[in-house]
Amino acid sequence: MKKEWEENLRSVIPYTPGEQPKDAGIIKLNTNENPYPPSPLVGEALLHLDEDALRKYPDPTIGALCAALAKRAGLEKDQVFVGIGSDDVLAMSFMAFFNSERPILFPDITYSFYDVWAELFRIPYRLVPLDEEFRICTQDYRGRAGGIVIPNPNAPTGLAMGVKELEQLVLDHPECVVIIDEAYVDFGAGSMLPLINRYENLLVVQTFSKSRSMAGMRIGAAYGSRKLIKTLLDVKYSFNSYTLNAPAIAAGVASLKDEQYFAETIEKIIATRERTKQELSKLGFVFPDSSANFLFVTHPDLQAAELFGALRKEKIFVRYFDKPRIDRYLRITIGRDEEMDALIAFLKNYLKQETERRGV
Repeated sequence: MKKEWEENLRSVIPYTPGEQPKDAGIIKLNTNENPYPPSPLVGEALLHLDEDALRKYPDPTIGALCAALAKRAGLEKDQVFVGIGSDDVLAMSFMAFFNSERPILFPDITYSFYDVWAELFRIPYRLVPLDEEFRICTQDYRGRAGGIVIPNPNAPTGLAMGVKELEQLVLDHPECVVIIDEAYVDFGAGSMLPLINRYENLLVVQTFSKSRSMAGMRIGAAYGSRKLIKTLLDVKYSFNSYTLNAPAIAAGVASLKDEQYFAETIEKIIATRERTKQELSKLGFVFPDSSANFLFVTHPDLQAAELFGALRKEKIFVRYFDKPRIDRYLRITIGRDEEMDALIAFLKNYLKQETERRGV
């Protein structure tokens, strides 16, 4: 029987992050991290960080990084908000913008933090089913809403929507804030950033964790109208004034100075992704045409849970979701060429053994 004080504890089902194994020899393809290091300028910035940057509180406005992000996006500094990874930015956005009695809408198969935040902040929400091909259908979002959250490309499917489709969604919902979560946009999708000045209710969220190889630094950003950003800042200052530490700010600014390295790294990942698609297709795997740095794969003759376990025994970590509609799929992050070659070699051998076991 619960004690009286226990009756007042918040009960939530938390988000489950991907495993972070530390053993040597792991091929880690389970958390969509970039397999390449960040720009060398990042290391230089951290090496030469002034000791006062650690002794003193960091700039609460994160001014240097906001200015650099605004310049790159063709916006003003007061149209940018920076937080501790895009998770922090999104959580702040849920608190700041979704205070209507109408439910917010987001896909039923998507980033599984969305419903966690909705439950935690007691925001009414409705899951909008993807179609049979795992696509987001904008017509299913018609009607007044308390807010809209669309990841583009979506996770875990990797499918991207066109800018025109997303713009129509914003046009259809002038009554609420529409958030486009662009965590994976750099790997092949069109960004909504050029439309920021056209729509006051549009918020675009991006991250340094994927394309900029800085998941360990936890840097996320939101771009929007001055009204939206001011509201986010008000929530931030009511919650935690000093969100981003000084090394992260310095590293973020340095990363933005090396666009050539950034572009070259993206090109390598995309090339490896497209080659991996071809190799997996030859083995009979089926998957949506990903525009992200991962693939969402299934095989008609294999059980995903069993394959997940077999891969894990070989120290190849991928992601498995034991959920309706997607429990036959594995999400595989695109790693370096040699890592993907090892994955393909294992799958070839595994399929051969399965064929022999069945006597086919």
